[in-house]
Amino acid sequence: MNIYSYKITRDYGFAPNPFFGICTLATCKPGIRSCAQVGDWILAFGGKRTMVPDKLVCLMRVDEIMTFDEYWNNKRFRCKKPAFDRSLKYCYGDNIYHHAEDGNWVQENSHHSKAEGTNYNNLNHDTHVDRVLISETYWYLGSNALKLPKKYQKLLPRVRNYNHLHSEELGFEWEDFQEWMKKKSSMGQHGLPCKWKTRKRFVRYKGE
Repeated sequence: MNIYSYKITRDYGFAPNPFFGICTLATCKPGIRSCAQVGDWILAFGGKRTMVPDKLVCLMRVDEIMTFDEYWNNKRFRCKKPAFDRSLKYCYGDNIYHHAEDGNWVQENSHHSKAEGTNYNNLNHDTHVDRVLISETYWYLGSNALKLPKKYQKLLPRVRNYNHLHSEELGFEWEDFQEWMKKKSSMGQHGLPCKWKTRKRFVRYKGE
């Protein structure tokens, strides 16, 4: 089993997207999306400039993997398509990529697009890896992020992009960590995205 961990610099509830009982990683982190397999785990921690530095924002098990077209066309994930006449969790929908009939990528109006159309910086970065990671086995804590006990500190990412560990490298049993999580919180979404505390209106991400 593989374990991937990284730091979130902007938690808008877009990547990962924890709403409607399913957590998805459909944009950003192409390195993780290219490698992760069903049964692997992903941990997202707050970056140093967030309100929850080094605290656990999200833990998700990869339960399914789809292409962008499969994700776009699946009725289960219609709720993840951005809708701007509803609440923020709809505005930050991550189901935004699919192919047009001519084979070119379409980027829907979204957090990663421009108001006037496609943001090619984000499109090229996101679609470089045509994989969406899907989880129904997840904890999303957002602004209620948890500080890990010292015994689990090895899970914290030590590099800029992401950490990759095999379960036997942890120095503790993964099942023990899961039991600790279950004692702290039931599975599902148990907090709002950190950025919603200061940005109560929808914003767009220009890209790096």
